[in-house]
Amino acid sequence: MRRPIVLAAALFVLGSMTRAAQAQQVELDGPRVFLKGVSFPVTMTAPGATQPVRVQLRLADGTVVADTVIAPFEAVIVPGVVIRQGSEAPVLAESASGVTTMDRPVLPSWVSLLPPIVAIGLALITREVVTSLFAGIFVGCLFLTGFEPIAAAFMAANEFARGAVSDPNNAAILLFSLMLGGMVGVITRMGGTRAIVDAVAPLATTRARGQVATWAAGLGVFFDDYSNSLIVGTTMRPLTDKLKISREKLAYIVDSTAAPVAAVFFVSTWIGYEVGLIDDGLELAAAQNASNPQLAAELASVSGFGVFLQTIPYLFYPILAIFAVLVISLTGRDFGPMLRAERRAASGGGLARPGAQLAADVDAELSEASSAPAGRWWNGVLPVATLVVTVLGGLVVTGISALGPDDERSLRNIFGGSDPFSPLLWGALLACVVALALAGFQKILTVREGVDAWVSGLRAMLLAMVILVLAWSLGAVTRSLNTAGFLTEALSGNLPAVLLPVTTFLLAAAMAFATGTSWATMAIMLPLVVPLSITLAGGIDLEAGPGQAIVLGSIGSVLAGAIWGDHCSPISDTTVLSSTASGCDHMDHVRTQLPYALLVGTVAVVFGSIPSAMGLPPIVSLLLGGVAIWAVIRFRGQEVDAGLEREQ
Repeated sequence: MRRPIVLAAALFVLGSMTRAAQAQQVELDGPRVFLKGVSFPVTMTAPGATQPVRVQLRLADGTVVADTVIAPFEAVIVPGVVIRQGSEAPVLAESASGVTTMDRPVLPSWVSLLPPIVAIGLALITREVVTSLFAGIFVGCLFLTGFEPIAAAFMAANEFARGAVSDPNNAAILLFSLMLGGMVGVITRMGGTRAIVDAVAPLATTRARGQVATWAAGLGVFFDDYSNSLIVGTTMRPLTDKLKISREKLAYIVDSTAAPVAAVFFVSTWIGYEVGLIDDGLELAAAQNASNPQLAAELASVSGFGVFLQTIPYLFYPILAIFAVLVISLTGRDFGPMLRAERRAASGGGLARPGAQLAADVDAELSEASSAPAGRWWNGVLPVATLVVTVLGGLVVTGISALGPDDERSLRNIFGGSDPFSPLLWGALLACVVALALAGFQKILTVREGVDAWVSGLRAMLLAMVILVLAWSLGAVTRSLNTAGFLTEALSGNLPAVLLPVTTFLLAAAMAFATGTSWATMAIMLPLVVPLSITLAGGIDLEAGPGQAIVLGSIGSVLAGAIWGDHCSPISDTTVLSSTASGCDHMDHVRTQLPYALLVGTVAVVFGSIPSAMGLPPIVSLLLGGVAIWAVIRFRGQEVDAGLEREQ
């Protein structure tokens, strides 16, 4: 009897020792792939450890990256790990319990650019955006799966596409867009859009006035870029259609008064995000200058909101982009692909290019619109007004609820802490209810007809939603491949302080264009640029001195460059939404807008980023930039109507 008891006891002790060793086993977490020469962080944990675990992190070639101790229930982040050559197990963590390896594909750093290059290149060449976006996603998944095509296809659908749809914020945007399409469907079927056009027609009698009215509407919806794109586009489209303004021009005006306006205006859903990132950068700068107590204390006392307000004059691209739209609208002059699109529309050749694949076309879905009683313009205005008021009210309510008891109840704090997504859903839902109620109470549509019109509006948005999901998926692929990290390290380095703003603008623009997101670009770059600019400027004297232009110009260049890249990237969600709301072929919008974005971006760099860093006041830079844009449009552009007269 004693032998089984002894054997059981031995097995128990051995099992306990094994579990203890497993409990102290180190776990590693890092990027999905290793890019050669691009640094990345490694997170080390020892789940279940009851005592500190000493760990040596090294590469396969024997290079010791870190030798540290992991405390129980804590994680140690080792930054700046760099792989120079491929290996089967490039990163290893050795502790008393054994060796843990982190196997990842090791790729040349430049391949991280291939997915967006493939997607954007194919889209520009073929003008077929859905297949092009999926091709870019598939290429990225090939790298992530070690070049296994079947696994890459499953990863594209199961991980990235499903992940894009399941993200709560993305889902809110999708539902908002669909319900907005349903609202427009009901308004169109009961004649509300036609009544709005009839009411506004006496005021906007010319193409120039129609474009200026659309520009002014874009300035009015300043509180959120998504709301701006969808509300302005869907509201003004019937008017611009009647004035024979091309869908490409409408999409350009909508896109150029969405993110640029929301980013510049100090009361918007952008403000909290931007100020928070600036605060993070200031905290990091204070930590890096802990050896200089005076500078560290000065940095700790600086307000992120105050810094943001001072950067507004340095936001050269968004400010000049808004101005360029006004100049183009007033002069009636265009150039490049936009000129051809405008002459096609003005001559009766079609509001959209023949054969265009419209991102959304509610009017086509509602080919049997019923006749609304004359003069009832409120059938179109009231649902839109409900949407705007509800979204604004929701932003205020969620912003107030997010404030602490000691926080100041200012518009800045309220909008900065608001939830930008839930109010969109509330507004779209109430707008649909109001539209259906108006149609029912006035007996314009039966319940069934109203629901059919609402569903037709949803159906018109489906292609745009597919494009949006694919764009988000491609953005997730670029994040998994660390495309932004490669661009950061490739384009940064030892720079003279005076070149930091322009370099920052170009880097942020390239990153946002390749990844399709301005917010992620700002999140990556601001914590890096803020302390770097303070170091190169020798402090943070924001009131005067040569360092002021370096710090404020560099921070402003991150915001401006991110907006430029997001503004003209085919894989940007705001670009997709602008095409959707305007009923424009997505790639036609990109093609016609890109020359204008390049013009304004070049002027912003030549007259803004470079001379302002050398001491030229930013107001003077903006004035010079405005004159330059006017001159190019005046002497390079051609009048649309004059061209038609010559053709006739």
